[in-house]
Amino acid sequence: MSLIRLPAVLALTGLSRTSIWRLEAGLRFPRRRRIGDRAVAWDADEIDAWIATRPLVDPVCADARPARRDGQR
Repeated sequence: MSLIRLPAVLALTGLSRTSIWRLEAGLRFPRRRRIGDRAVAWDADEIDAWIATRPLVDPVCADARPARRDGQR
C-alpha cells in the first residue's frame, strides 16, 4: 500500500478539497487515513479504483450543451 497526500489526490481526481470532503462524508470516496497528529493520506490503490469507477463522458452529450441566452455556446 502506498499513501498519497492531498495535493496528489487533487491532481489525480481533478476535484476540489470541498468536493472530496463532501464525497467522503457521503461515503462515496475513499476514506483518508491519519498518518500523524496533523497529517492524513489516502491509499493510492483505493483512489485509482475510485477513478476507474467514474463513468466515461459520451462525446456526443458533452457537446450538446444548451446555448447561452446571448446565442453563444
